[in-house]
Amino acid sequence: MASNILFLPFRKTNSLALSAAIKQYISSKYEQHPDMFKQDLEVIDALRRDAVHVREPHTSGIKKITAYAGQLAWMGGKFPIDIGIDFTWYPALGYNTERPISQNNLKFELANVLYNLAALYSQLAISSNRGTTEGLRSACNYFCLAAGVLSHIKTDILPELRTTPPEDMDDSTLESLEYLMLAQAQECFWQKAVMDVYKDASIAKLAAKVSDFYGAAGDWGVKSEAISSEWIHHTTAKHHHFAAAAQFRQACDCLEKRKYGEEVARLRDSIACVNEALKEARYLNKVVLGDLNGLKNKVTEDLKRAEKDNDLIYLNPVPPKSELKTLERANMAVAKVPKEISDPASFIGDTKEFGPPLFAKLVPFAVHVAASIYEERRDRLVNTNIIDELEILTTKIHDTLRSLNLPGSLQALEKPLGLPPTLTSHAEEIRQADALTRLQRSFSDTAKLKASDDAIFAEGRELLQAEAGENERLVMKYGTDRWTRPDSRSAAAKLYAQVDEIDGYLKSAANSDSLVRTKFQECEEMLRILSGSDRDLGNFVPSSRRVAIPPKLEGEVSKLRNALNEVSRLESRRRRKIEALRENAKKDDINSSILTEAARLEREYPSQTVVPAHFEDFFEQRLAKYDADIASVKSESDEQDRLTHQLELANANFVAARKGDTSSREREQALQKLENGYFKYKEIVSNLEVGRKFYNDLARIVGRFRDGCKSFVYERREEAMRLENELSLPPLSSLSMHSPHDLPQPSPQPQIPRTYNTRASVSASTLSSNSSNSRNSQQFPHQEVDIPAPVPTRAMQSPPLPIQPGVWAPEMGLKFGGPPGQSGNGGNGHQGGQPQGAGGSWDPNRGLRFG
Repeated sequence: MASNILFLPFRKTNSLALSAAIKQYISSKYEQHPDMFKQDLEVIDALRRDAVHVREPHTSGIKKITAYAGQLAWMGGKFPIDIGIDFTWYPALGYNTERPISQNNLKFELANVLYNLAALYSQLAISSNRGTTEGLRSACNYFCLAAGVLSHIKTDILPELRTTPPEDMDDSTLESLEYLMLAQAQECFWQKAVMDVYKDASIAKLAAKVSDFYGAAGDWGVKSEAISSEWIHHTTAKHHHFAAAAQFRQACDCLEKRKYGEEVARLRDSIACVNEALKEARYLNKVVLGDLNGLKNKVTEDLKRAEKDNDLIYLNPVPPKSELKTLERANMAVAKVPKEISDPASFIGDTKEFGPPLFAKLVPFAVHVAASIYEERRDRLVNTNIIDELEILTTKIHDTLRSLNLPGSLQALEKPLGLPPTLTSHAEEIRQADALTRLQRSFSDTAKLKASDDAIFAEGRELLQAEAGENERLVMKYGTDRWTRPDSRSAAAKLYAQVDEIDGYLKSAANSDSLVRTKFQECEEMLRILSGSDRDLGNFVPSSRRVAIPPKLEGEVSKLRNALNEVSRLESRRRRKIEALRENAKKDDINSSILTEAARLEREYPSQTVVPAHFEDFFEQRLAKYDADIASVKSESDEQDRLTHQLELANANFVAARKGDTSSREREQALQKLENGYFKYKEIVSNLEVGRKFYNDLARIVGRFRDGCKSFVYERREEAMRLENELSLPPLSSLSMHSPHDLPQPSPQPQIPRTYNTRASVSASTLSSNSSNSRNSQQFPHQEVDIPAPVPTRAMQSPPLPIQPGVWAPEMGLKFGGPPGQSGNGGNGHQGGQPQGAGGSWDPNRGLRFG
């Protein structure tokens, strides 16, 4: 049924099981079991089912849609935006309403649901009884609510979408629709004012604002790809219509105030506005056109009366339009966002309208992210600022001992025969750990982790390269003037920055792996000896002759042994401290504490969504307990410097006391090689553990990078497909709003008879056709020349048989007209076979004659 106002159609969607995606996400990302939320999963599916099946303008649909939208907004604090399911929706406006759009995006789902709420409000306004003041008030309110929902989508939902919105929900389209809803709300109020017999001046102010709203809707609609030309013509006509109505009402007010000259001027301007609106007549429905013609008739009558009265009686000067005072505006239509949409949390609760909050017992996603951030910071603090610093200090001890040839020189002197106890204990440790097999397995595991990271990173990089190649091909196909979207590097600057960053990580890690492998090769022989039996060790370590130790040397040996024991105790104490730190970091579980903090934040700031940044103060307080350990690194370093200084002095005195004694030189070197091999083994184990952790952490980074590349490439391909479809549409210059009868018709050309005989016939026909087309091209320069179709040739046939008299043949044609004696095969009829009817028209009474 035709109407003088418009409504928004509903967007359609496909059925899907949202609960399945949520269940899968909880199972993979949270420590809680999905079965804990069985009822919530059933409820969210029921809410979506009810919301998307609202198709009729009934007030019951408002609660169905707002309840689902409210729970979706609440769930945004529990789950990420890309929860793992593609929401498919069909556009409601534009020229691609049969082409679905799918996005793995909760905000995309929310935007579509809210759009349907705006559509429902607009349809409720249409279905209101606008023949009564109460119905007009209700329609005005519904239109304002529809405008408010559209405004909320534009300002609050789309900025969080993270992707390009559909063409019928971009800024231009939403602006146009919002102004359209406001225009129709203002029109309802204007109609109520007319019905309630307001003063003409007040009605003029209302009408002027209606015109402004329709004008803005049309201006934004022209910029939109989704607003149809029919709607643009409608808003343009209504803009001029209400400009005319405003001037007419102001003219009535002038008549009342005896401003007869101004009355004539405003009536003339009103007629001009009506005529502007009637230029859109062919595109308007009967109701709008009837309103315009009714207004024109009324204004025309009043103008005749006003001009006659002023010319004969009042003789007031008629001011030009430029001197007329601009009409004031009275705005009664304001976009109203329903509280159910602007503050859904106030409607969610055990006894509230939207029911209890879904997944309330699930740790909010922001809290989950915050806990991950804390764990990352804690591990970085403990490992980098404390453990790594202590490991560096331990490495310095080993370097000092190696440079002093300790403890090999001391062991060779104290125990010239057999194996020293420390060497025996180190060898036993190596055997029990199966050191060589353990290291080879660790190298293999690290290589597998590295290969996996390389493969994932290469996959993401290849996706970017493939997308860049596709974009380059499209640029070459359409040219930079038509293909104006940003290039790949500009569109995905962060991803391309990550390529260089991750590539740097992998190269640095490869260098580190190479150093560790070299270190292993240097000590592999010693580790094989330490892994062997005591007999093998004894064969490697030569015995020295027993010598008498002078008293002075004995004293230096005792001092050196004490200094070396002090350093060994420091190293052992430090090793236990590192183990304790790692154990305490593993036990540092903040789940309960962070939930308590999240509950406090929700109580104190109920209108704010909890985000990880809100937990910064909480992080600082929790990490403060490691300040003592960080401070102890400095004291450890000072103590180590003091002990190594004592060791160096004791060793210098020891070397000086036994100067000239070379009896144990070979044994001393062998023992020192074995000790160095043991320390190298400990370093390699530590290095491989660090490498394993690095590649595991890098796996998460390259995984996110690859997923980001997949999402980017998917979005770019969808965008490219959409742009290609738009570019493949015929140019606007080829479209015409004129009917075919209005277009100039080319003059008839002589028909070329089609022949089926010889090649010569074909050539003649083709040349004749080309000549004809050339003449057409000269006569109509804007018309493309058709390429003549090839004429099929056949074998020579016998000449046609003579036509029997009284039998019609196609060669005879059709002739209309005169008496039997005037027609015949020989062309004795009138030229061109035209009848002799009056005025060149065919007389049905003469019938048809063949032959």
